[in-house]
Amino acid sequence: MLKLLRPAVTRALTPLGRALARRGISPDMVTAVGTLGTAAAALYFYPRGQLFWGTLVITVFVLADLLDGVLARLGGGGGSTWGAFLDSTLDRIGDAAIFAGLTFWFVLSDQLVLAGVALFCLVAGALVSYAKARAEGLGLSCDVGLVERPERLVAVLVPAWLDGLGVPYVLAIALWLLAGASAVTVVQRIAHVHGQATQRLGGAAGPRPSADRESDDR
Repeated sequence: MLKLLRPAVTRALTPLGRALARRGISPDMVTAVGTLGTAAAALYFYPRGQLFWGTLVITVFVLADLLDGVLARLGGGGGSTWGAFLDSTLDRIGDAAIFAGLTFWFVLSDQLVLAGVALFCLVAGALVSYAKARAEGLGLSCDVGLVERPERLVAVLVPAWLDGLGVPYVLAIALWLLAGASAVTVVQRIAHVHGQATQRLGGAAGPRPSADRESDDR
């Protein structure tokens, strides 16, 4: 769903990408800095209950997930196999830090049920990504599901920001909904891959996986 907004955001980030490219900044450097900043902000601000400032800082670094793709295209081509691997792997670290930070906050504030829900979202999100990566590694497609990575980030960051502004219950409701949607997505991907695997037994061939950085909206 949110992939539809990617071209507009990419156009907005292109001038910054050109400026960084002229200074010799590589896509891999942007990817690493974005992940480090996201993880540091999430694990510093969220356990302290500073959800407003934490979310603002995290959002700035999350934009690096688009900026590295812009830099890769400006350098020629859609990105390298190594770049795609690095981007995908570090995305998991950033996502885990966000939900881990929220889990710590809920534990420290004695909201143990919500801590469990946040932890479930962390695990379910990892399963959603793993299902796609494993399917593509087998030559199958798995670009289906109710919530992919952009939706997961918006679903947690916007409510966290609103919670930091004092809006009651919004983060709790969002986490419960995200937990359910992530579980549904896991089932959808398993069913989708099962259908392809069944067809393959009859001689159908699956598509080859892509190495493009921008294909990793898991």
